[in-house]
Amino acid sequence: MQRKEEFVKIIKENAGLIYKVTRVYTDSREDRQDLYQEIVYQLWKSFESFRSESKVSTWMYRIALNTAIAHLNKEKKKGSYTPIDELLLNKPDLNDTLKEEQIEILYTQIRRLDKIEKGIILLYLDGKTYDEIAGITGFSTTNIGTRLGRIKQKLIAQIN
Repeated sequence: MQRKEEFVKIIKENAGLIYKVTRVYTDSREDRQDLYQEIVYQLWKSFESFRSESKVSTWMYRIALNTAIAHLNKEKKKGSYTPIDELLLNKPDLNDTLKEEQIEILYTQIRRLDKIEKGIILLYLDGKTYDEIAGITGFSTTNIGTRLGRIKQKLIAQIN
C-alpha cells in the first residue's frame, strides 16, 4: 500500500508536467483527458521498475512523451477527422488576460510542430537543460541544441 501512496503523491506533485504534454499533443479537452489517463496508466505500469537512477521528472517525461507519440500514431490509424477548435466553441471572456492569450497562441503554434519537435520544445520551456533533454529523448546534447535552434526559427516564422 505504501508504494501506491508514493505513486499518487508523485502524480499529484507532477500533474502539471503531464498536463503540458497532453496540451501539446492533443486538440480537444476530451482527448487531453484520455491522454492524461493513458499517461498515468503507463506511469503506473512502469512504476515498479523505476529505480530512482534519474530524476522523477525525467522518468515521467520519457514515459509521457512516448505515450503521447504512441497515442498520436494510434489516432492516425483510426482515420482522419477535422476537430472543431475549442476556441471557436468557447469564446474567451473579455476579461481574459493578455498572458493567457499569449500562452494559447504559443500552444497553438507548438501543436503545429512534428512529434519530436513538440517534445523537445516542451522540455526546453519547462526549464530542462540540453543535457537533461538529451537524456530524456536519446539525442545528443549537440543535436538538441541544433534542433532547438531550428524549432525556435519555425515558431518565429509561424507567428510572423
